[in-house]
Amino acid sequence: MKLGILGAGNIARKMAATVSEMEHVEAHAVASRDLQKARDFAQKWNVRKAYGSYEEMLSDPEIDLVYVCTPHSLHFEHMMMCLEKGKHVLCEKSFTMNADQARKVLAYGKEKKLLVAEAIWTRYLPMRLVLDQILERRVIGEPHALTANLCYPVKGVKRLTDPALAGGALLDVGVYPINFAMMVFGNNIESIESSCIKTDSGVDESNSITLTFKGDKMAVLHSSMVSTSDRRGAIFGSRGFIEFLNINNCEGINVYDKDYNLVETYKPFKFITGFEHQVEACRKAIEEGELECKQMPHSEIIKVMEVMDTLRSQWGIRFPGE
Repeated sequence: MKLGILGAGNIARKMAATVSEMEHVEAHAVASRDLQKARDFAQKWNVRKAYGSYEEMLSDPEIDLVYVCTPHSLHFEHMMMCLEKGKHVLCEKSFTMNADQARKVLAYGKEKKLLVAEAIWTRYLPMRLVLDQILERRVIGEPHALTANLCYPVKGVKRLTDPALAGGALLDVGVYPINFAMMVFGNNIESIESSCIKTDSGVDESNSITLTFKGDKMAVLHSSMVSTSDRRGAIFGSRGFIEFLNINNCEGINVYDKDYNLVETYKPFKFITGFEHQVEACRKAIEEGELECKQMPHSEIIKVMEVMDTLRSQWGIRFPGE
């Protein structure tokens, strides 16, 4: 499968490095609005072709799948452009600025009979399946609550404080705790309560979120772009609890009984960077004629965006153009 990379920033470099070590995928092309930047990227990461416009790359008949990794505010425009040109799409999180954009993209993908997937990599990592199996075996009994946090001191990154680029902690890092909660408790959310601290530019720099799920289950979540956190998730059950080390890239899972004894421990699998799992999921889905990845189905993409829309509404945050 030949991959085109739309955007040439930091996360694009990680994707190119990953694909260079994969067996069934080739980094065929990269596009940037700056042709020299694309050429430098292609040379460094052994990408076959470099383009100075996104439109030009999307006209390349050899490209099967396009990885979109531009700022959040541009995801909708760039995914629609890919689909119009007949390309399958894997788009970085957060998928779009809002749920309405997500619905339109996914509907257009179905109309064009093309795969549309979100690159929320934690949904695709093997340790997600390990966690699912622990929960299925009821080692901790009935899970009733969880906590999860993800914070990095990245406020200095200009796009994160720019409303025009859909900045803020929520869409950049807050999306991970929300996904973690939904991977454990599902998507039947009955109530959402939250608060946030805003930057001078009016986006959220830190937030606190409480989701209540059907069945009297509760998730307490936190994300921020001004501090460093332990990035842990914890799931509390009737007979014990689970410690999930680093919800952004699992470093291990520990399971404890009700007497706080460590009863099971799991170490992460070896992998290239972790990005390969979402790319391979797309490759298999395309091969099988599927329009979505089972690890992150379209219904979940929309639900996550709806949750984030509700949160921003509670905080009085609207992005330009909404």
